[in-house]
Amino acid sequence: MKALPPNEEHVDEDMLKIEVNLDDISGEVLGYVMDLLFASGANDVYYSPIYMKKNRPGILLQMLCSLQKLGEMKEILFRETTTLGIRYYPLTVHRLERKFREVETEWGIVKVKEGILQGQIVQSAPEYEDCKKIAMHHQVPLKKVYEQVWRNGEVRK
Repeated sequence: MKALPPNEEHVDEDMLKIEVNLDDISGEVLGYVMDLLFASGANDVYYSPIYMKKNRPGILLQMLCSLQKLGEMKEILFRETTTLGIRYYPLTVHRLERKFREVETEWGIVKVKEGILQGQIVQSAPEYEDCKKIAMHHQVPLKKVYEQVWRNGEVRK
């Protein structure tokens, strides 16, 4: 089990929450827009089902990004979705300090992300992409890879 250097993420970060209501857009376009937003620097993008006026079902698209990304995100949302208006709010995101370490499995190394609060590890999780790559390459169930990482690395579920 090898420790990796901590990343330099901010513990407190000023961000924006941007949201739009959509009631006339396909799932394919929503997936494409999510990809564009992430590629342009969004920290998070997610959808929730909502009911809009006249009891129409719709989608609430919400995202988090840095203050500097507002213009770029607004342009993507106006160009790529059917929205006529965008709401955004300032907020502060508090993140745990994060460190990474490596855990050996019979199929290879998996990185594990740890969340640190006041010097104590309070969260720990194997990196999905590492586990997925191993599962596909060795043709083993993904859950078996996770189980071995948990056993070998004393990862907290």
